[in-house]
Amino acid sequence: MLYGLIDCNSFYCSCQRAFDPELKHRPVVVLSNNDGCAIARTAEAKQLGIKMGEAWHLVRNERKLSDVRWFSSNYPLYADMSRRVYQVLLDYSPRVEPYSIDEMFLDLSGFSDSLHAHCGAMRQAVQQIT
Repeated sequence: MLYGLIDCNSFYCSCQRAFDPELKHRPVVVLSNNDGCAIARTAEAKQLGIKMGEAWHLVRNERKLSDVRWFSSNYPLYADMSRRVYQVLLDYSPRVEPYSIDEMFLDLSGFSDSLHAHCGAMRQAVQQIT
């Protein structure tokens, strides 16, 4: 048996970006319930020094963070996007087992000869649907 692990990059931020193309290369942060602290950050936000769990009220007015887009959590959106990823993965694998909202294990048995191409097509399909 051959298994793969799908782990979506900065999943909550990626979900926000899916609906706003202007966010593609901008730093994005998703905040916890009641906008308390950072729970998801894009690579651009991490480069600015925003840490996981950073309290929003302490950093929101820092000048170096003026280009950051801050979002309140949108769990119905994230659940829907996770479902979409799951559905796409089922087209590429006989078995998909969700582990968390942004991680899934899948059975890649039988694709050893074309595994690289198969995974590339799977990645492209996920990007297209999300």
